[in-house]
Amino acid sequence: MLLYLAEYLSQFDTGFSVFQYLTLRSILGVITALGIALIVGPSMIRKLSFKQIGQVVRDDGPQSHLSKSGTPTMGGALILVAIAISTFLWADLSSRYVWVVLVVTLAFGIIGFVDDYIKLVRQDPKGLLSRYKYFWQSIVGAGAAIFLYYTAVVPAETELIIPFFKDVIIPLGAWYMLLAYLVIVGSSNAVNLTDGLDGLAILPTVMVAGALGLFSYLTGHSEFARYLAIPYIPGVGELTVFCAAMVGAGLGFLWFNTYPAQVFMGDIGALALGAALGCVAVLVRQELVLLIMGGVFVIETLSVVVQVASYKLRGKRVFLMAPIHHHYELKGWPEPRIIVRFWIITVFLVLVGIATLKIR
Repeated sequence: MLLYLAEYLSQFDTGFSVFQYLTLRSILGVITALGIALIVGPSMIRKLSFKQIGQVVRDDGPQSHLSKSGTPTMGGALILVAIAISTFLWADLSSRYVWVVLVVTLAFGIIGFVDDYIKLVRQDPKGLLSRYKYFWQSIVGAGAAIFLYYTAVVPAETELIIPFFKDVIIPLGAWYMLLAYLVIVGSSNAVNLTDGLDGLAILPTVMVAGALGLFSYLTGHSEFARYLAIPYIPGVGELTVFCAAMVGAGLGFLWFNTYPAQVFMGDIGALALGAALGCVAVLVRQELVLLIMGGVFVIETLSVVVQVASYKLRGKRVFLMAPIHHHYELKGWPEPRIIVRFWIITVFLVLVGIATLKIR
């Protein structure tokens, strides 16, 4: 929005042309989203507390979580507001990539909101039934995948890039839609499963979003893309602003979500952020790199799959409790130790993901 204003004002003063630079608008995106989160956060927490929209803790979970009962939840709305406003202000709103990722993020946020509302306001611990939640996730994910496939402009938009190999590119054709759908929906649920400890999910999300912002910038820049031997997709660089907004909003939320948390993001935040990461990865053709950088999310998800499969097939549990962060809690690890160690793992994995730009 402000980009258009800057373009108009540059007719009178060339100094306003500086806002054409994607790097500057991305920096402003981080600052804007962070500022919104820090300013709005306290009042939102007070409002959630006043309305008694607090966390309901399971009796069969770690006993240390019982003290968290009543902590304000649905704070993910703060993240979504900060991301949306910052993106609207600094991104090029003529970009279909920006609109696709915004619509997917907000749509998954609505699904999460309904789930949180049923659990916290209607006091129904089941929330939105899994089959309905997955149905609506599938509708949004499949809709985005179909739209992107039929609006693709260059072949690179529907090709699978293999990390660490310069010349291994697989044309997916219509299979692209299945891959895009699985990445968006899978990423959404993976982040949601990880969101079980104070700050555990949000900082890895911030780190992965920052790395994807780098990928989007390089993928949308013809010279950098050619130098690094990655696909050049015209216009996809605008997603750098969106990723920057995610970083700023996530850091602002972490200010209140760090241990001991003053607010939880709830499904409204976790489902939306996961879908956003998946959607950006699809758009910049780095689905496999997302799998590497989001390794913590992958491990959390696999721990649940393994636990359920083992119990159904063998009648035995592999972990003391799934997702795996609860396993370490029940082994006696202090919550901050689990959180920080998972953060450190994410730093390493994100660096490995970025390294794929040169190790090819």
